[in-house]
Amino acid sequence: MNTKIWDVRSYIDDITTFPEIDDIKQIYHQGGLIALPTETVYGLGANALDDNAVKKIYQAKGRPSDNPLIVHIHSLEQLTDFTTGITDEVYLLMKHFWPGPISFILPLKSGYLCSKVSGGLNSIAVRMPSHRIGRQILQLVDLPIAAPSANLSGKPSPTQFDHVYQDLNGRIDGIINGDQSEEGLESTVLDCTSFPFKIARPGSITQKMIEAVIPNSIAATTNFDSERPIAPGMKYKHYAPQTPIYLLRNFRHQPNYDKLWERKAFIVPATLKSYVPSNAQYIELCDDEQDIKTANHRLYEILHLIDRRDDIDEAYLYAFEDKDDTAAIMNRMLKATNQLWIDGDTL
Repeated sequence: MNTKIWDVRSYIDDITTFPEIDDIKQIYHQGGLIALPTETVYGLGANALDDNAVKKIYQAKGRPSDNPLIVHIHSLEQLTDFTTGITDEVYLLMKHFWPGPISFILPLKSGYLCSKVSGGLNSIAVRMPSHRIGRQILQLVDLPIAAPSANLSGKPSPTQFDHVYQDLNGRIDGIINGDQSEEGLESTVLDCTSFPFKIARPGSITQKMIEAVIPNSIAATTNFDSERPIAPGMKYKHYAPQTPIYLLRNFRHQPNYDKLWERKAFIVPATLKSYVPSNAQYIELCDDEQDIKTANHRLYEILHLIDRRDDIDEAYLYAFEDKDDTAAIMNRMLKATNQLWIDGDTL
């Protein structure tokens, strides 16, 4: 398959002036696959009304078909076509956080979306992106667009055009180049099919932020790895580079310099660089241990980077303390490392 590339970065103020914009619209309407930028990660978009189009998503990604997809919309009015029973509390959260990096799992009204989008569930996850290019594309196409991350299943999610190109060139109809994603991690997924709500996947919209709008609205315990996933990233291995990688804890002293470190990478905050052996590879994760926003933004970029570098055989990834604002990045790190830990005291 010949994958078309559309660089729309010079048309961010008005995507309708892009010379090939009608081609993009036509491909979506005819059941094709196009990767588009969002503020979280790049998404692999297809018409959510078309079973064959959605089937192509699973085929292109090598993704299990029981893993549900998130439907992307550009206006609240679209919700009436395929959801039901949305409460005032949910609308309040939508008003507060949309457009933005949060998806709401809602009761599904049957007969509108194709059956493959929901993974056989009677609920559907919906998001309204804030990315200027992605949002304009959704407005122009004016379809509900099913869009998981635009990568091969299990690999690190794409935050740059190059990441998408490396994974999916030749497997999809086109890629829209819209620069790097701002957030860097997938959206928070909030299950709103019952109350109190449940965080099915943590993201940059945290429990504390949600409960600042509606106090005591989040269930105390959440299972991110249920046998039947209700949101992407819950059941199968995700975000993993090919390079062996371990979560690093208790990294507060210089490791044993008698060991050979040349082909090992330490991915740690800049404030911990002094502990990295001089003959090891150092990759800066963020400024310091409180700089979670930068770590979120850089994580997938780094996971892609270590696979491209031929001087790294193994990597150690700094593990943050368990806090409200680190829930998302630690969720992704645990999956990327397959929960393999290494203690800094033993290095």
